Amino acid sequence: MTFLKNGGAYWQAQIDAAALTESRQITLSGNWEIEQTIRIPSDFTLYLEDCHLKMAEGTFCNMFRNAGFEQPGGNMSAGADRDIRILGRGRAILDGGVYNGLHERNSLKDGNPHISVNNLILFVNVDGFEITGIRLQNQRWWAMNFLFCRHGSIRHIDFLSEDGIAGRDGSRIPGKTLADIGGYPGHEAYIRNSDGIDLRTGCHDIRIEDITGFTQDDTVALTGLPGKLEEMYRVEDLPTDIYNVIIRNVNSASFCTNIRLLNQGGIRLYNILIDGMMDSSAGSPHMDRGIYGVRVGDRHMYGPRHSTPDETFNITIRNVYSRARVSAVQLAGSITNCVLDNINAFDGCPQTLNNEAQLY
Repeated sequence: MTFLKNGGAYWQAQIDAAALTESRQITLSGNWEIEQTIRIPSDFTLYLEDCHLKMAEGTFCNMFRNAGFEQPGGNMSAGADRDIRILGRGRAILDGGVYNGLHERNSLKDGNPHISVNNLILFVNVDGFEITGIRLQNQRWWAMNFLFCRHGSIRHIDFLSEDGIAGRDGSRIPGKTLADIGGYPGHEAYIRNSDGIDLRTGCHDIRIEDITGFTQDDTVALTGLPGKLEEMYRVEDLPTDIYNVIIRNVNSASFCTNIRLLNQGGIRLYNILIDGMMDSSAGSPHMDRGIYGVRVGDRHMYGPRHSTPDETFNITIRNVYSRARVSAVQLAGSITNCVLDNINAFDGCPQTLNNEAQLY
């Protein structure tokens, strides 16, 4: 397949020109190599129609970002971008391309940028958004990352992570995949922590529906942690809570967890509905079975302290079908009003629920 060069600069110019028109929309088509981040402004619709966009080799940048956060005042609620739509039609592929070697362990070390440049889509401080009808593949870290975003929908998304494993020197071992090792005995994934969708601090009133494919780590993750990422992309006058999120119909093979909820260090996570999770890993060429189906909390510390009962509450999990290695649902930490309904372990999954949480 032939990819046209300098797609980032070309399509940025098309977006900038269309933003001056009444329609405020363009249709992007064809196969393009993306060498720089494409920034999308408020009140704009980008149609991805029969296209394959691939990150250029050696790049350290996002494929798409909202335009406003990097502008003066973009880190305040009044400076939010609004009503951004990325809508796939036909074949719409976003591709990480050749891995650039940046990961969490060397992020911000030896002159490297922060690992967040490896998100294919990074939205910060967006009020009103829609992303639908896209395949994201070969993501170099989390494919889609959202911070302080609200009133949005993410629908009909398919993932295809890199499935290779790495040797001691970090290079990809030819011909070997996660399916061959059944875990990490002496090996690590070639591209580590390649999640699908991550909602981080400050995200609320968002629907995530009809998600498919394979992810090396978590397919959908709602994660409230105080860290460098949250410091870099802090919206100064907005709360850090994650709340009012609906997740429906996640049908994925995930080497770690299909749906992951975690909050520590004082960030609240509440009013979350998970309705419909199917483990599709049986017969997958990329892996065998993941660790958990749905996971809430963690026995390990990622922030300065675990959450308290008034920080994680109103969590509903229903209609889960998992063949995970450990359990269909895993609970840890402190949770108030956790409702479980129709949780199913099948095809060798040893238990429907592994409860290590304090429930209130």
